[in-house]
Amino acid sequence: MKVYLFICLLAACATFLYTPIVRHVAIRVGAVGEVRARDVHTVPTPRMGGVGMLCGFLTAMFFASRLNFLQGVFRDNHQAYIVMAGAALICLLGVCDDIWDLDWMLKLAGQLLISVFVAWGGLQIITLPIGSLVTASPTISIAITALLIVVSINAVNFVDGLDGLAAGIVAIGGVAFGIYSYILARSAPSYASMATLVDVAMVGICLGFLLHNWHPAKLFMGDSGSMLLGYLITCASIIMTGRIDPATVNASIYLPAFMPILLPILVLFLPVLDMMMAICRRLSKGQSPMHPDRMHLHHRMLRIGHSVRGAVLILWGWAALIAFGSLMLLFFRPIHVLVVFLAAAIALAVATMYPTIRRRMNGEAEEPPEERDADRSEHARGGGWYRARHMRDIASPSDPESSSTAGERRGSRRND
Repeated sequence: MKVYLFICLLAACATFLYTPIVRHVAIRVGAVGEVRARDVHTVPTPRMGGVGMLCGFLTAMFFASRLNFLQGVFRDNHQAYIVMAGAALICLLGVCDDIWDLDWMLKLAGQLLISVFVAWGGLQIITLPIGSLVTASPTISIAITALLIVVSINAVNFVDGLDGLAAGIVAIGGVAFGIYSYILARSAPSYASMATLVDVAMVGICLGFLLHNWHPAKLFMGDSGSMLLGYLITCASIIMTGRIDPATVNASIYLPAFMPILLPILVLFLPVLDMMMAICRRLSKGQSPMHPDRMHLHHRMLRIGHSVRGAVLILWGWAALIAFGSLMLLFFRPIHVLVVFLAAAIALAVATMYPTIRRRMNGEAEEPPEERDADRSEHARGGGWYRARHMRDIASPSDPESSSTAGERRGSRRND
């Protein structure tokens, strides 16, 4: 456990140190642009934060490969190198989108190619631990693995709409998943686990980046970051889930036979829910599934009256409830878990609807959505002093271009 905590701390510190450098590079290359009507932020903000996260992840993995405790997981197979290569490729694709705003079909094609490459390299779901083992053919394994990676990548991408939201949700899910994978690893002769290693390094880069991305954010993770996080949490899940034999795991630990499949789904429940709602909503209107709008869960939170920080904290609470609620089934009786889960869900529901409840109790009229969105957007950035400070940072005399020029080169956007 101490080794994993060290790797997590190392990844956090490395990401925290790399991120300011990446911010400067993002400004230089023009990964900054004008604010669009559907954006929550009101000032041009650099993107490409995923590059700093990737550097932090690779740094942590490099040090892990030099530790005696973890050398075996690097020596036994080449999964670690496949994961790192795929992380670099998916981050590079995100960087291209952060700078040039790629067409969604081109970006999806790139995600599929990278996912197939990773699956073909050996990171596959070989078995499905539902009661008894179900072995799939290599072709089906590659297809299922690639599809799962693409869905997770876009789920995290869709939920990345507020400062710190995506990084916090993935970190919370990563902690829950890391605890479970560590418990499973303890049942093996060696505690060393590639799934746990990837997971704790991912949690570390989320924590390190949050120090720069907490509202008001100095840098956005961009597609380079959101796609990287979706990719890493899926890789950790596949490494652990795809090769588990339920017969080899102690029944007291492996409580529900389907937990290895259930937990990864619940860890990304909010991002996947938001993505599915967005796709259904857009298709029902005859629009493309990737057509942008202001109807994501985080937009709805702002619309009913929450501040940016309040909305993020409440959504973090829902993510933690779902992820850790399922994990508690491993340690406590289901009826006890259910009672605590329902009590926490009621408290979060009240917190979620509190602005609406307060207005109705005070007899206040409902504010028009357009006016409320404008007020919320201005409040989100703290008024004129924040705008002036960021405009000085981005359009400083040392920069060759002004922020208006950078805005013409590329439209700044929050991920859908």
